Amino acid sequence: MGAGIAQVFAALGSTVTIAEAADQQAALGRVDTGLAKAHERGKLTSDPAEILARVSTVAGPEGLPADLDLVVEAVPEIPSLKVDVLTLIDKTVSASTVVASNTSSISIAELGAALNNPSRFIGMHFFNPVPASTLVEIVRAPATSASVVERVRQWVSLLGKTEVLVNDSPGFATSRLGVMLGLEAIRMLEEGVADAESIDRAMELGYKHPMGPLRSTDLVGLDVRLAIAEHLASTLGDRFTPPQLLRDKVARGELGRKSGKGFHDWESK
Repeated sequence: MGAGIAQVFAALGSTVTIAEAADQQAALGRVDTGLAKAHERGKLTSDPAEILARVSTVAGPEGLPADLDLVVEAVPEIPSLKVDVLTLIDKTVSASTVVASNTSSISIAELGAALNNPSRFIGMHFFNPVPASTLVEIVRAPATSASVVERVRQWVSLLGKTEVLVNDSPGFATSRLGVMLGLEAIRMLEEGVADAESIDRAMELGYKHPMGPLRSTDLVGLDVRLAIAEHLASTLGDRFTPPQLLRDKVARGELGRKSGKGFHDWESK
């Protein structure tokens, strides 16, 4: 997700810095690969090498330039990790920098408490794959200033994407609905109602969903969906309790497209 977000801003013409503690070269490689694919599809107006030249990396948030207009945190859905990263960002960038989180489920108000000035904090929930998706869910916490909301809306528009503006709530709008549909599809598979292909095809053809709920879960990552479901179960109740089949697949390392197998086989795709 971080590489995808970096790619779309760089393609827009922005100078982008990626903070990557694990492998900076791999992060650049992901952006490079994404740009190459976009170029093949005729989606770029500039040379991929020129766009990539606007992207640099640092080893962590403390290495970020101070004069950034926007920082988007995109680490895994672990509240304590996000708080640690946001605390470092808050200490590093200037007071005028807008700080956003790409979280898909964690309260923006709770995460914003890590900042000295929560009014500059907002949710920018991008969707995977970022370059091809058309939606950004903007999440406004009670402390988020109106000027920050407007700046983020303008950035989303410049990216050529469509916004939905929602108030802070567990799971927001998209994850809350998407996870509920995905969990019920997993329960149906668990109960033997139909196989994965049939469940997905039913939603794609019957309800015009571009992708069925099980295939969508594979794309998001079963581990990611499990983490979101557990968070929503703890905040919204038992209706979001993850099915045992989802837990078992994650325990076996069947995480979806990124592992080659989830509810569908991705090895040959």
